[in-house]
Formats: sequence, C-alpha cells, structure tokens
Amino acid sequence: MSNSSSIRHFLLLALADTRQLQLLHFCLLLAISLAALLGNGLIINAIACSHHLHTPMFFFLLNLALSDLGSICTTVPKAMHNTLWHTRTISYSGCAAQLFSFLFFISAEYFLLTVMCYDRYVSICKPLQYGTLLGSRACAHMAAAAWASAFPYALLHTANTFPLPLCHGNALGQFFCEIPQFLKLSCSKSYLRELGVSVFTTFLAFGCFVFMVLSYVQIFRAVLRIPSEQGRHKAFSTCLPHLAVISLFVSTSFFAYLKPPSISSPSLDLALSVLYSVVPPALNPLIYSLRNQKLKDALRKMMTSCF
Repeated sequence: MSNSSSIRHFLLLALADTRQLQLLHFCLLLAISLAALLGNGLIINAIACSHHLHTPMFFFLLNLALSDLGSICTTVPKAMHNTLWHTRTISYSGCAAQLFSFLFFISAEYFLLTVMCYDRYVSICKPLQYGTLLGSRACAHMAAAAWASAFPYALLHTANTFPLPLCHGNALGQFFCEIPQFLKLSCSKSYLRELGVSVFTTFLAFGCFVFMVLSYVQIFRAVLRIPSEQGRHKAFSTCLPHLAVISLFVSTSFFAYLKPPSISSPSLDLALSVLYSVVPPALNPLIYSLRNQKLKDALRKMMTSCF
C-alpha cells in the first residue's frame, strides 16, 4: 500500500519483455513518429506558403496538423526513450504534464474535426453564403474556440485526477499517462468526482458527435440532389477525407473509453490506445493529401522548389 503523497514516479507499461522485441517496437514507433512529423510538417508548410490554399478548409486542416503533431510528440518520445533504455519510469510532474498535454491536443483535434464538419456543411449545403458565414474572422474565431475549449477540458481532468489518493501502487497499465489507469490506482471515493467530470465531458463529446452526424446527413442529402454525376463526385471528394479521419478517430477513442469492462484486457487496451493516439497523426496527412488535388499540387511544387 502506498500513498499518493509518497509517490515520486510512476511505472509505465513495458511494450515488450525481450530486448529484440523492444528494439523492434522502438523502430516501429520511430517510423510512425517520423511519418507523422514529415507528413504534418509538409502540410503545414504547403498551406502556409501557398496563397491559393488560404481558404477555410485548408486553414482548419493546418490547425488539425498542429494538433496531430502535438499529440504524437506528447506520448511517443517518452515511450521510445523507455523502450530503448529498458526503463519504465516517468516522474510525477512529468506524468501530470503528459496527461494535460495529451488531453489538450486530443480534445483540440476533436473540436477541430467538429468545426471542419460545419465548414463542409456550409460549403455544400449553403454555397452562396460560404464567404459570409466562413470569412477569415469567423474561421479564426472558430479555430480559437476549439483550442480555447481544449484548455479547460484538459485542466479540469488533470486537476481532478492527480489529487486522488493512490493506494494500489504506482504501476500504470498503459505506455503513457491516462485517466482510467489513475482511477484503477485510487482507493478513495474521491474518484467519484473525476467520474462526474468524465460523464459531463462524455455528454459534451457525444453532443459534438451528434452534430457531426446531423451535418453529414444534410450533406449527403444535398449531394444526392446534385443533378450531374461530376458534381456529386466532386462534392463527395471534399467530404471523404474528413469523414475517414472522423471515423478512425471517433471509433477507436470511443471504443477505448466506453467499452464494457468484461472485454477489457491489457493487450486490447494497449492496441486501442495505439490506434487512437499514435496512428491517426501519421495517417491523417496521407488521407487528406491522397484525395485533394490542390494540396497534392502544392506539395509537389514545394518539394520541386526545394530540390
């Protein structure tokens, strides 16, 4: 039995037991993180340097790339360090900082995806009002609201989680600091306060999800009313990357946090956490660039000028 006041560090979950598997996991994490850094970095530079990409859709995509970079840089470097040096420790303050940063970037990404849903809705369902509803000032305000909403969300969870008295040791069953793992270590009824906050934020996340669903219902209805096949294809092409990113992010994160305890296991929890925290930042640039000719042309032009 240990008290939270005496805990100076936590033990993260080891990704492998043997040295060969540890080095393999290190190489995989390194490859994924480099792909995420390269892909999101190219998108940020292409959008920032290409004046014809200074539109609401690409402005929100730039913000999404920033959130992807932040989320993967929060969790993967520490996991790579622990895997390479065969250690599991993370300091108490480092764990708090990691939890806050991860919640901040992951919630900002979710709010940005919600805002991007509105952008696609206005673009397809109200094209004549697009310039009015999504002017530069309105886009800046919506992006700022997404980032600003993520800050109290992360702060509220971090402030409610770390004061909890811990009496089930200091070993976290995850490769990064995560709220459910802290609740497992707590033996006090104080954890009900964090559960209350989690229920509130779950309703908030569900509200954003309902908004996305309703938006896409209206989008698909509008697209199906377009008379020409070429027009329908063009409209679907602008929505499919965003819909794919939402599906990947929402399905894995919702299942990771809302799955029944009866099917929970350390290996399943680890696989799900990798799917919603590590894989999306590396895949999102690929998803968006494959279906967007303007972005591909800007990337090709930028790389040609560099070489």
